[in-house]
Amino acid sequence: MTRYALVAVVLASLLVGCSDDDGDGDAGASSTTTSKAADGSTSTSAPADGPEYFVFNGQGNNLAAYDPDSGEHRLIVENADTDPENGRDINGQICFFPDEPGRFIAGEDTGQPNPPAGWGIFEVSGATLEDLSVEQVGKMTPTYQTENPENIGCGFLSDGRFVTSAPGNQVNGPPDGELIMWFPPIEGTEVPFCKIDVTLGTAGTIYVDDDDNIYIASARSSPGVYRFSGPFPTSADAAGGCGKTDPTGAPMADEVQRELFIEPNAKVSTPVAVMGSPDGTFFVSGVITGVIAEYDADGSFIRTVLEPPAGEQLGAEPFSTGTPFGLGFGPDGSLYYADLGIVIGDGIGPGPETGTVRRIGFTDGEPDAPETLDEGLDYPDGIGIYVP
Repeated sequence: MTRYALVAVVLASLLVGCSDDDGDGDAGASSTTTSKAADGSTSTSAPADGPEYFVFNGQGNNLAAYDPDSGEHRLIVENADTDPENGRDINGQICFFPDEPGRFIAGEDTGQPNPPAGWGIFEVSGATLEDLSVEQVGKMTPTYQTENPENIGCGFLSDGRFVTSAPGNQVNGPPDGELIMWFPPIEGTEVPFCKIDVTLGTAGTIYVDDDDNIYIASARSSPGVYRFSGPFPTSADAAGGCGKTDPTGAPMADEVQRELFIEPNAKVSTPVAVMGSPDGTFFVSGVITGVIAEYDADGSFIRTVLEPPAGEQLGAEPFSTGTPFGLGFGPDGSLYYADLGIVIGDGIGPGPETGTVRRIGFTDGEPDAPETLDEGLDYPDGIGIYVP
């Protein structure tokens, strides 16, 4: 099976791991839907006609779907190692088309390095867990500066332009993580692109706000959450503001407006994921410290939403609350996170079958204790929310 990286950050250094096994843990405990009112209060009810949405998660290069109401789940795409004929290796952040909820994009690196890692375009159908099915209909593959490229983040702008991130060097070497913009129509295998930035230090996941500002986590070199603001290129040529070239010869933006939006701190020293909340705030995960922190609209720290219990140390067993990587919010305001299950042994990285998928509900605006939807997983990373 192919490699997939961005495992853990220790202070200023990242250690990269491999996803060599498929993860298929037991179903978690059942639960009901938590709804958030305008005043911030919450109520719980069980829907009569099935779930309002499904939680998607890449794990062991498989794609799993979760019914958040019952806690049941199943693999809806098996990896190519398990199913050499029809399997696909899926990983990274999962982004649904805003105007086409039955289509999504996720990292896809089946058979890498030939073909190279890229971002697959998929169509999903079905409104019940048993009926969900996925078909790949395209793939976007850029050039890369690194020899063994990986795929991590994704996000849509309001006009259909699409952005992705590649980590670049993850432990040593110059910061060469990439932010890449793709131009509609996002379909097939020949989607034009323009490099926005090729100097990010271990680029992580992406969030795009309502004003088309792009936020991306960076875990190394000069870590933090960076904000890119437009105007962005409108096409992959000089007429569209993409008249330069990167070191690979690929088209690159003439100008970049980039600023450090969220500075690292002791809790989140090396951010790996950023996600906007329904309240207009930002949630950022620090996988090695086991922390999810919330920041306001200006990037200032508000509070810690998740952290390990006092006195817990990372060792042969993961933190009891997990080591969060990918983040996603359900329509009901619940926060989901993919826990890589980082442990320390001969090295540091995801342990065998130590990963989980978890949910944090909010009661009167305060975070509840995390609830485990699934456990015993290998390398769960990205989260996506599918609303049938």
